[in-house]
Amino acid sequence: MRVPPSITPESSDVAFDRSGLGGQPRGLSTLFFTEMWERFSYYGMRGLLTLFMVAPVTAGGLGFDDKRATLIYGNYVMSVFMLSIPGGFIADNFLGARRSVFIGGIVIACGHFALALQSQTTFFAGLVLIALGTGLLKPNISAMVGSLYSPVDQRRDAGFSIFYMGINIGASVGGLLTGWLAQSAEFKTMLSGWGLDPTHSWHWGFAAAGVGMTLGLLVYVLKGASLAQIGRAPSPEITRPWRKLITIVLGAAGFFVFVRVSDQEGLSWLRFLFLIVPVALATWLSFKPDIESKRIAAILVFSIAAMIFWAIFEQAGSSIALFAERLTRSEVFGYAFPSSWFQSANPIYVMLLAPLFAWAWVKLGSRQPSSPFKFVLGLVFLGLSFVLMVPAARLTVEGKVSPLWLLGLYFLQTVGEMFLSPVGLSTMTKLAPARLVGLVMGIWFLAAALGNKLAGVLASDFKSDNPASLVSFFWHQALWVGGATLVLLALVPWLRRLMGGIR
Repeated sequence: MRVPPSITPESSDVAFDRSGLGGQPRGLSTLFFTEMWERFSYYGMRGLLTLFMVAPVTAGGLGFDDKRATLIYGNYVMSVFMLSIPGGFIADNFLGARRSVFIGGIVIACGHFALALQSQTTFFAGLVLIALGTGLLKPNISAMVGSLYSPVDQRRDAGFSIFYMGINIGASVGGLLTGWLAQSAEFKTMLSGWGLDPTHSWHWGFAAAGVGMTLGLLVYVLKGASLAQIGRAPSPEITRPWRKLITIVLGAAGFFVFVRVSDQEGLSWLRFLFLIVPVALATWLSFKPDIESKRIAAILVFSIAAMIFWAIFEQAGSSIALFAERLTRSEVFGYAFPSSWFQSANPIYVMLLAPLFAWAWVKLGSRQPSSPFKFVLGLVFLGLSFVLMVPAARLTVEGKVSPLWLLGLYFLQTVGEMFLSPVGLSTMTKLAPARLVGLVMGIWFLAAALGNKLAGVLASDFKSDNPASLVSFFWHQALWVGGATLVLLALVPWLRRLMGGIR
């Protein structure tokens, strides 16, 4: 995935535009609502994905076993992040960010509507289309936000904060609406009253995600004039780097094949390379005399920590979704709600906590923890979230548990996310040499892709019918994160030296 350059000709054209809401550039509201609806569609669909795959055929699902469903989920979410790398390259060198976002949105909408059809063929085709479209849209819409501001524009951080709020509004509302359509007894009753099959309610949820993306595209087109000065395609006179594009696409395809091979029985040991290769590379670079190599070594260590974080955090759509569906009482004051609604807790917590964290970092100033120690704290809270689930797993012997357990898990994980995710992105841009910013962002999002893949792998061991096995499931992963946290804590002084004065 790419990040916007520090200064571009097009950014200077809009650097002092204050015609938008709150004195922000006019184009920010366009990108805000486009991204809000795109995240509505993405998280609305993601909240249903595993639940739909494991639901019996008689209940309108695909009837997959848990292991197959969670592995498919992991491969899908991994692909979304991995395809951001060629998506950014295509925008930079061929289409421009503005056109890439539009085309990506169309492909995403087509993918959601394919999921709304009732066949396995259209289901898998829909996943492929959504991954391709998101890879084209997601990195480039963020880059366009950056292009609205000059590097010295004091509104820049506030603008990204507003944009980030749109992401979480879309994610929370999307999960609530699509979950109600797909799972609620009320909507199933409505379908029966209309003479329609209530077991097809899943597809109404997927269709709603497609409608959301379509609304985002309408906003993008109707208010496109506010983006006229940014995201333009490269000049026609510039030679297009077709060989590099082919290399990147083939590299992404080869990587995906390698990861899929690791799913085969007897070849799962290949997954250890996800950890061994970056550790070896970081160790080798750390002994190089130049500061640039040392900082790349630090970047690799941070990326490993992020990969471990996402491997646990991103089970929200797999093992935790299954725990919510099968083992948690989905009701409040007698009102039964869809189990997928739990997944809206994270974006709601983000909206509540992000301003507090932003205030705290400003208030602490130079006294705030270093970036490596913030990563340590992120892993601590992540590990605690699964420690919290150990007693919850034991209580499943007596039946379904209180929804407060999952709300507690999401709270702890969101606190961890606040320490690691925005800090990590900021740290990558600070450590990256100017000529290697694209490569460094590619490393960061490749780590996220691998973390999402591992989330699916780890979730494949989830067994909802055996409380003792469930306790082991949460406990072992919490211990694994705890071990990684201790290692990272021991490496903090070394990492600070590698960073060469950057906090």
